[in-house]
Amino acid sequence: MTTAQSRLQDLASALDIAEGTLQASLRFLKERSSSNGRVSVSKLDQHQLACFDSALNASELAAAKFMVEYARGVRQTSRGGDEPLLEERFALLFGAETLNSVRGRLGARPRDFGLSYAQLAESLDSSAVRAILERELATEELMACATELRKRSGSSGAYQLDERHEMMRTTFRDFANKTVMPLAEEVHRHDLLIPDRILEPLTELGCFGLSIPEEYDGLHEDSMGMIVVTEELSRGSLGAAGSLITRPEILARALLAGGTEEQKRYWLPKLAAGDPLCAVAVTEPDYGSDVAAMKFKATKTTGGWLLNGAKTWCTFGGKAGVLLVLARTDPDPAAGYKGLSVFLASKPTFEGHDFEVVQENGGTLSGRAISTIGYRGMHSYECFFENYFVPDSALLGGEAGLGKGFYTIMAGFSGGRIQTAARAVGVMQAAFEAAFTYAGERKVFATPIIDYQLTSVKLARMAAWLCASRQFTYSVARLMDRGGGQMEASMVKLFASKTAEWLTREAMQIYGGMGYAEETAVSRYFLDARVLSIFEGAEEVLALRVIARSLVSDAE
Repeated sequence: MTTAQSRLQDLASALDIAEGTLQASLRFLKERSSSNGRVSVSKLDQHQLACFDSALNASELAAAKFMVEYARGVRQTSRGGDEPLLEERFALLFGAETLNSVRGRLGARPRDFGLSYAQLAESLDSSAVRAILERELATEELMACATELRKRSGSSGAYQLDERHEMMRTTFRDFANKTVMPLAEEVHRHDLLIPDRILEPLTELGCFGLSIPEEYDGLHEDSMGMIVVTEELSRGSLGAAGSLITRPEILARALLAGGTEEQKRYWLPKLAAGDPLCAVAVTEPDYGSDVAAMKFKATKTTGGWLLNGAKTWCTFGGKAGVLLVLARTDPDPAAGYKGLSVFLASKPTFEGHDFEVVQENGGTLSGRAISTIGYRGMHSYECFFENYFVPDSALLGGEAGLGKGFYTIMAGFSGGRIQTAARAVGVMQAAFEAAFTYAGERKVFATPIIDYQLTSVKLARMAAWLCASRQFTYSVARLMDRGGGQMEASMVKLFASKTAEWLTREAMQIYGGMGYAEETAVSRYFLDARVLSIFEGAEEVLALRVIARSLVSDAE
């Protein structure tokens, strides 16, 4: 066993200690929030600060454990000697910082977690854990990681993909380099719609069929294939390419989960061919993540349904030829999420920032693009439906689909969350590459800034967290391909989105004043990264309503 392997073993043991402490805190929260043997949401909400921190702790610990396994896997396929490999250094650095973060959150308000300082002294403040933090976070170790990073020309770690997925990564990285990146700045600065020079080649590459089985003319790629493609396109541009697969992914999963066979055979081949493109109309102006309270309604009429109400943040809603619409079909508010159904509403495509559809029966659908600071290229619309008619065949699942809309949408969003993590990784990779290159070229006081200790350590930490985000995402994709990973998909979305905001900020800082200028791409990366913690489940709702609620409920 090499010294690095021994240190990884020590880290793994310390992470187990942290996990045990977390589980103790979750059991405490379960005791405090249970009613009649079940976790009460209202009682759990009295512990929101502890729940949010618990979700972060669980997510970071999961990422750290995956990183340890990743580093061990790289060692097995490497011919390296006793010196730590770059990937091992990343795992040790990230794992130690995770321990320190978890220790800090639990130690700041131990009573909120049912813990005492004495308990912490025996666990996260034990001499074994402190020894790991003292060793792995020492400046000399950070600089050793930075030195190895420079030797590897700014590598963010081995991807550890199989031959097929590596070929996909290479294909879409080349496309991003040659086609997306040269257009990305123009699309962002002028708030343009994604040009056909990007859309048409991606259609030919089968990009829109990645989540669709072969029997419906798709590529039947696994989650890993979708993740790899999304990451590379997002590296080219989040708004102009990286998010193109998200909406087909959500709609395809919803169709596969709740559609009739006739609907699958009609829509899935069309989605795979990118004709029509699609959008998702779920969020309402007054109801974001509170799906059960939505008021947008669908009323039965002869031969179909009339849609009435407003939807917002309908990304690509103008260009799309079909909208996945979540509507209330049961007018009784007490029905909550059980009164919701899903419709596939067809519409003409439009290129501009505004559109309006007038039907023969007088029904209308209009849309207005929302001005945003980043994530440009797809345009997100406010859409207004007034007696907009859709036929009976538009009800997803037919009569059997009435009241099943919430479950159908959730089936679609699980893929959207892990895909958002992949988008975050792609944006981080682009920002890190730019920062590493600039740090080697930019001189301050006649010295390249990468030679300064602060910048070197900054880059090493960025690379370690980027590597952790990627390998966490890949590990969850593998879990999902085996039929699991639903909770982990929410955790990696939470983790990678927060990390992307921090990392792109650091890249911008390395550029100094030029990082604030529109002429450098790092300003776009920072603006684009900011949206990741908001869409596909705002981080607060994701942490409280999905991750913490599940963790507390499952605590034993």
